[in-house]
Amino acid sequence: MTDPNAAANGNDTASTGDNQVAPDAALTREVADTKDRLLRALAEMENLRRRTEREVLDARAYAVTSFARDLIGVADDLRRALDAAEESAAIVDGPAKALCDGVELIERQLLKVLEKHGVRIFDPQGAKFDPNVHQALFEVPDINIPAGSVVQVIQPGFMIGERVLRPAMVGVSKGGPRTAPVDGPSPGDETHTG
Repeated sequence: MTDPNAAANGNDTASTGDNQVAPDAALTREVADTKDRLLRALAEMENLRRRTEREVLDARAYAVTSFARDLIGVADDLRRALDAAEESAAIVDGPAKALCDGVELIERQLLKVLEKHGVRIFDPQGAKFDPNVHQALFEVPDINIPAGSVVQVIQPGFMIGERVLRPAMVGVSKGGPRTAPVDGPSPGDETHTG
């Protein structure tokens, strides 16, 4: 004699056991998915933090770019005034000499202040021409200097951090004549005479 209630209870127990296996697998998958999403969110937040730090550092370093560009014009004018005074050779001694010394002192102070804020001057005399930091204004033919060398600096350049604020305006050597290919038979061309 079988008790229908016992059979039903037995089936319920068996089905409860089967149901517990299925929810455990589902929970395991859900935990794994949640863990994966959490790890991705943490990685994304870490990347965002690093990117924000870089942007803040860049903003600090390059915030004075526009202002520095304007001040570079003042530094150029001071240098031109000093060069003009030197070329005229009218300043030997006296009040004019003191004035030139004062202008030179102001120029040095201005360049120090710019350098304090990450702006530095560069003079590429003798360097290899680099179109990223130099602006070629003319070529100078000279067979003694390798082609592509900076031979004259018209205006020095300025950098802010690792960026070019203003390229140096330069004259570049053209160098000696290039060697022309030798006219004549190449090693593979053999002529047979008869």
